[in-house]
Amino acid sequence: MSLATLDLSRIAPAFVDPVRESQAVFREVMECMARPGRITRFDRAPKAPAGVAKAAGAVALTLFDFETLVWLDPALAESEAEAWLRFHCGCPLTLKSQDAAFALVTDIAKAPALAAFNQGDAKYPDRSTTVILQIAALEGGPTVTLSGPGIQTTTDIAPQGLPQDFWSQLETNQAQFQFGVDVLLVADDRLLALPRTTTAQIKGG
Repeated sequence: MSLATLDLSRIAPAFVDPVRESQAVFREVMECMARPGRITRFDRAPKAPAGVAKAAGAVALTLFDFETLVWLDPALAESEAEAWLRFHCGCPLTLKSQDAAFALVTDIAKAPALAAFNQGDAKYPDRSTTVILQIAALEGGPTVTLSGPGIQTTTDIAPQGLPQDFWSQLETNQAQFQFGVDVLLVADDRLLALPRTTTAQIKGG
């Protein structure tokens, strides 16, 4: 789908005040990255198209641009969500997960492993993929204890709807620091961050 073929009449609006609203979202995302496990809410963000959570849409409008290569979940291919992202963000899309600066995963059952994305390299470890995982909820799942930079002692989270092997994937991801991906978990209008520096332990596990 090219910009030339987009039906603009079907594209939903984005931020009303793009500069101020994107700055506010950016500050919140950075605060969550600095304090892993902290949940923030983007209740004033615009409603995203079907298939994309409001928080995921707010992050995309803030962080995706014409210079960021984005891996978009195949479940959104040729959808109004894809058109919305391409129009408002101008982001180029890639089918190669290892090339992406950002990844938006909405179909958790078919989600690629974290290792399938760009892990960074010795020269540019910070150029790894930031993976946005859209899940059922950020509460109500198995309790997981987080520790690491930005956490004074430990903090508990309980997201639900993640792949069964997600926490073992995250353990492998953390073990290879300074390489590895950063993860943003989103559900509806809420977000929490799991940077590559964060250690996670399932309670009772």
